[in-house]
Amino acid sequence: MADARSDKARRLELGRQRRAKTRAKVIAAAFELFGEEDGLYARIEDVSQRAGITRATFYDHFSGMSELREAVTYEVTHDFLTAVTHTVSLLPDPRERISAAIRFYLHRVREVPGWGRSMINLSANGIIFGAETFRQAELTVMEAIAAGYLTIADSALGRDAILGTTIAAISTMLREERDGNYPEQVVATILVGLGVAPADAREITEKPLPALVPAPLQG
Repeated sequence: MADARSDKARRLELGRQRRAKTRAKVIAAAFELFGEEDGLYARIEDVSQRAGITRATFYDHFSGMSELREAVTYEVTHDFLTAVTHTVSLLPDPRERISAAIRFYLHRVREVPGWGRSMINLSANGIIFGAETFRQAELTVMEAIAAGYLTIADSALGRDAILGTTIAAISTMLREERDGNYPEQVVATILVGLGVAPADAREITEKPLPALVPAPLQG
């Protein structure tokens, strides 16, 4: 009896591992496709072919492209967002936290253009940068408003100004060459739009970007 239970447990674990491996293959294939020039138009058939699976297997893991987009967005942004959130949380001024977070995203596009294209294509039919980043952006704006640093009263308006301008800037950076300090110019423009004095905005964006520090493991 004990051996039968042990065999069943092993089979269940092997099945779980195979399922996780297949899901990871689908997500990796989708990320590759979304990072290509025409990635916005990727279909279930394209993802399935790239992952080496059947359409039926795709539906074993995802209900459709919308669910897949959110899963890919989470996978490709979660660790980065967690590190960014932890790093900027160490900064005392919420305006500096806004500035550093946006600069991290824009400088990453310079380092990994495919990541930037994926962000644009993944955001086209869903929440910009994914639900996690969407929520974090508004929370940071709320902190800045509460501290009296911004003149806007609506945190959703500030969130949309940040995310909308940032995704537009990423698109520009992928299409054409921009000055080395273009990310800082973008951030200064956003801060001024949120109600930060121009001189303060320039001073904040000219501060050295801190080293990205991974968040400590929870446990």
